[in-house]
Amino acid sequence: MTDAAPPILSDDLVSAFQIEGLPVRGRVVRLGEAVNEVLTRHSYPEPVANLLGEACALAALVGSSLKFEGRLIVQAQGDGPVRYVVVDYDTTGGLRGYCRFDPDEVAAVSEGFARPGAKTLLGGGVFIMTLDQGQDMERYQGVTAIEGESLALCAEQYFMQSEQIPTRVRLAVGQVDTGEGLSWRAGGILIQTIAGDETRGETKEAWNHAQALFETTGEDELIDPTVPTTTLLWRLFNEDGVRLIDEKPLRAFCRCSEERIGVVLQSFSPEEKAEMIEPDGKIHVTCEYCSRVYALEPNGEA
Repeated sequence: MTDAAPPILSDDLVSAFQIEGLPVRGRVVRLGEAVNEVLTRHSYPEPVANLLGEACALAALVGSSLKFEGRLIVQAQGDGPVRYVVVDYDTTGGLRGYCRFDPDEVAAVSEGFARPGAKTLLGGGVFIMTLDQGQDMERYQGVTAIEGESLALCAEQYFMQSEQIPTRVRLAVGQVDTGEGLSWRAGGILIQTIAGDETRGETKEAWNHAQALFETTGEDELIDPTVPTTTLLWRLFNEDGVRLIDEKPLRAFCRCSEERIGVVLQSFSPEEKAEMIEPDGKIHVTCEYCSRVYALEPNGEA
């Protein structure tokens, strides 16, 4: 008789928290089925899946703080084996993501003991965050260079350059046996200092203290399905006290639809659409994000 698998806790949630008595706030994300669904929609090599999982966790951490209805798009693109990684987070908690890569080039840089990270996979390029508030609003986009082997370092640099907010980020991705075989999990934690004022005074010492505690975060803890978010935060900040403010559920969700694909097809000329027709008389379109295949008539109807 085998022991039952431990219960899965705190899955597919992003939570905001406040460290008591310190001008430091943060968010923590734990992704289970949602990130597994995103990563298994394509046959990604392990290093590429890891990169996309980091981007999913980062998008949830940052996007969950948005005060408007819309989307956050986290993207990195370069001249390396991975041409780009992109994750789309909407404020209802939906996540979708995709990587474009060269399999042979990824295999070449994956030889050896160390798993290649962001800089090795993406090469020279840029890290971009885009805020999309809808059709009638102008998009805001911040760009910084790709730095380091984790997207966490890219995000820290982004916040320092674009927002002037001291920020620390840690991300983790891995495969865990939850009792039904291996599945992908991802996690992340972000802390930011609140600027000093007449009431708070100087916040540098408090920020240094919070960073020292933050440094004790283990990547294994972030993806451990048996460690609740409350336990994780208590382990890190129990000497000061920490308070959960709110939680948001997350899910894998793709925005593609027959209607959207049909609209795109209408932008092509009759001659161009004629060249797309398959032997069954229909035009087949595959969504890059979720791999769903749409079979439409040349006039754009299903």
